[in-house]
Amino acid sequence: MIPILLSAAIALVISIVGTPLFTRVLVRKQFGQFIREDGPTSHQTKRGTPTMGGAMMMVATVAGFFLSLWITALFFDTRWSPSMSALLAMFLMLGMAGVGFIDDFKKISQKQSEGLTPKGKIVLQGAVGVIFGVLALFFPNDKGWTPASTHISFTRDTALDLAFAGPVVGVILFVIWANLIATATTNAVNLTDGLDGLATGAAILVFSGYMLISMWQTNQLCSPESSGACYEVRDPGQLAMLAAALIGALIGFLWWNTSPATIFMGDTGSLGLGGALAAFAILTRTELLLIIIAGLFVAISVSVILQVGYFKLSGGKRIFRMAPLQHHFELKGWAEVTVVVRFWIVAGLCVLLALGIFYGDWLLNNGGVIV
Repeated sequence: MIPILLSAAIALVISIVGTPLFTRVLVRKQFGQFIREDGPTSHQTKRGTPTMGGAMMMVATVAGFFLSLWITALFFDTRWSPSMSALLAMFLMLGMAGVGFIDDFKKISQKQSEGLTPKGKIVLQGAVGVIFGVLALFFPNDKGWTPASTHISFTRDTALDLAFAGPVVGVILFVIWANLIATATTNAVNLTDGLDGLATGAAILVFSGYMLISMWQTNQLCSPESSGACYEVRDPGQLAMLAAALIGALIGFLWWNTSPATIFMGDTGSLGLGGALAAFAILTRTELLLIIIAGLFVAISVSVILQVGYFKLSGGKRIFRMAPLQHHFELKGWAEVTVVVRFWIVAGLCVLLALGIFYGDWLLNNGGVIV
């Protein structure tokens, strides 16, 4: 518990102190946000607000994690080396953040709201996802558990194995599966990042859910003495530390990102958070549970898919006044803060539902009764 609390506290301090300092650097370099002309007219006042704040968020997360490892090793005589699962999660997070940074930098340098081409973004994200997917199936620990598994998972691995036709096919299909998850999560967080504090607050709630899941898995790991259902998950303790560091960094960033925001996370932050979200779903073996725990992100993504699909099929008609979904409610007359807080409530309810399902599965598999 102490390393988890330390991770969160260190990341929080770095983020809340470092973000305004980073904001000054961005202002000095005129790295401001460009607003889409077809977006809500009220958003035009945000033009020029410093963006790329996600870079400080990533720095605070990584620093919080590694400093916590070092401090606990120094004072409690524990090993300080990072686990392979934590390193892979950070790789996917920072790799996607790097793609977002390139996208943000192109927007700023070209002084427009469009950065990387869709094809260029897919290629770069795919390269990061492939490396993550391949490495996640190697590096077994002393129990033979690798960071990821070729089994499709819900609250734990299911009987559906992608390696049904052999290990080579399994690796190929898993890499495709991992890339689908990573692409979905990065796009979902990116689409949600449209109002001050919306994606930041929702991400705090989702990563809090994953922190609790990882902590529970740490206490319920399979061993020769285990009876009933347990978890064959590699390094959940350090995954909980990383989730805590993310939560601390996000809270510190939200202090400055809440309405009226003095800094935006940019694609650097939204793609990085999406990468982290995919990593947690894969490494905690809760891939399909992701649909529930990140329900707000899913709903916002679905709103865009429905809007675009219906627009094309109907010859120009729309389901929503504007997509993503948050802008529909803005155009209905909801204040921005009202939309944000109500969407946070929805995000929290989705996390609670997912945690209930996760715990309920454990109870049922261990002969418990849900009252």
